[in-house]
Amino acid sequence: MSEQRFAPVALRLAGVAGWQLGWGAEQFWSATPAEMEAVASAMLEGAAVPDAPSAPDMARLQEMFPDG
Repeated sequence: MSEQRFAPVALRLAGVAGWQLGWGAEQFWSATPAEMEAVASAMLEGAAVPDAPSAPDMARLQEMFPDG
């Protein structure tokens, strides 16, 4: 991970850890990446992950909401 991306990702993960897990800063910064991954995986287990939109769906959405 580049240095430019570390800070925003760490800040977002710290927020999730505090909000969802009740972790303080010390607990968050003491956790290893493997521990964070294990917790996130446990939280997401069984959660429905939507499929990516199909090409026809994307074309329809682009017509409905043009950027121009």
